[in-house]
Amino acid sequence: MHPHQPAGIGLRQAHVAELLARRPALGFVEVHSENYFGAGGAALATLDAARAHWPVSLHGVGLGLGSACGLDTWHLDKLAALVARVDPVRVSDHAAFCRAPRHAGGPVLHGADLLPVAFTEASLALMVRQVMQVQDRLRRPLLVENISAYVAWADDTLAEPDYFNALCRQTGCGLLLDLNNLVVNALNCGSADPAADACRWVDQIDAHSVGEIHLAGYNDSGALVIDDHGSQVREGVWQVYRHTLRRLGARPTLIEWDTALPVLDALLAEAAKADAVASSVVAA
Repeated sequence: MHPHQPAGIGLRQAHVAELLARRPALGFVEVHSENYFGAGGAALATLDAARAHWPVSLHGVGLGLGSACGLDTWHLDKLAALVARVDPVRVSDHAAFCRAPRHAGGPVLHGADLLPVAFTEASLALMVRQVMQVQDRLRRPLLVENISAYVAWADDTLAEPDYFNALCRQTGCGLLLDLNNLVVNALNCGSADPAADACRWVDQIDAHSVGEIHLAGYNDSGALVIDDHGSQVREGVWQVYRHTLRRLGARPTLIEWDTALPVLDALLAEAAKADAVASSVVAA
């Protein structure tokens, strides 16, 4: 059982000076791992300063755990060096692919996006091998996040929760449960009740596997609902969060806000709301 702790926020450059001056009570700060792969410099100095006040969670966006051409060993080496330096509370990346050869035998290209994997036995076997490769290199468990996906594979044979249950069982990794992504996917599939569908997804997950929860806002101004992390958490996502906490108990929770950054107080208010929701569920 995870003890309740204050929610975390992303450490973004626009807020760093104010955060370090005010030192609010946060459960942790989360950074995108790839932004700190350079040797030395201002970015790592900032991260070291933040690490002196809060636990740090490393959240990657570029490993491409589901890439059929394999992992980039340079990327993995850089991540391992960062993990050794920071000693983070958690390390995570996405159930996605991003690397593929331009043509057979050609150079491998990085798509700079989180592209969806097929939910098949073959894809699962590949993901298991590569998650194990990362964990062996880092010498610690990895959290793997469910993504927002705007296309699906025609040959999917496994339900997404079953895929993650099998992945966690076979590798010992954990699940980074992004509730906003569940709601976004349900909306894009035309769900009449996306929060209810997201709650049913959560009900199918092995409870012990969830190591962190992400909450964020989305953009629904066009034909597709976009997971842009650019606004307050929507009420439907809060509804799923309450349900998730009732089923799982307390879990480390992050407010993701990566675009159209607000003033720091607005971000801290979202974290405080997550704390209030968690406290009300625990007290109920």
